[in-house]
Amino acid sequence: MSESPVAVAHLDESCLGNGQEGATPGGTGGLIEIRHAGAIERRDFWQSAADTTNNRMALAGATLLLRLLAAKGRRFTLLAISDSEYLVKGIREWMPGWAARGWRRKAGPIENLELWQELHAALRLHDARWTWVRGHQGHGKNEYANHLAITAAKSQTSSDGAVPSRFPEWLAAERGKKRLVGYDPDDAFTRLEARLHRDEPIPLALSE
Repeated sequence: MSESPVAVAHLDESCLGNGQEGATPGGTGGLIEIRHAGAIERRDFWQSAADTTNNRMALAGATLLLRLLAAKGRRFTLLAISDSEYLVKGIREWMPGWAARGWRRKAGPIENLELWQELHAALRLHDARWTWVRGHQGHGKNEYANHLAITAAKSQTSSDGAVPSRFPEWLAAERGKKRLVGYDPDDAFTRLEARLHRDEPIPLALSE
């Protein structure tokens, strides 16, 4: 059983103008869920960059998540869910070997090395598990994180830390469009929370 406080986070990233000439602005966004005094507390965060890539924003968002949780002064048992295979496979499969070999790989230089090293350092802050979910498949919280990331990329804004979530308003608007009508966000969190408390293994890919 996990004795640390449990958090579940949903992450996504965006990069506008991929494949086009000129700057490609990007954003990353996330929804953090924590149970506090019996209720589910939700917080949003987002970050932007003027010229970037999807992969760089995925790494930046993961590092930002870990640092924001550490700012609460506690070590969390965290489940982070992302639709970036680059991020999730990198953490679970590639990064341990890179670090053990002094940040070298046989195939040549590691792309985005400085961001991987920053993420590697931040991972020590929590007991974090990482899993992948297929994007744009109607997973409510992944869609919301995508909304945050795209908005950040377009507006080139960043949140001031983790701020009160607008997820309930966003979900109500989606239901008004006849989307996510049967989706229960509290039940989705509770099921994942229970798996963390039971210290169950988390698969590489997750069906939310």
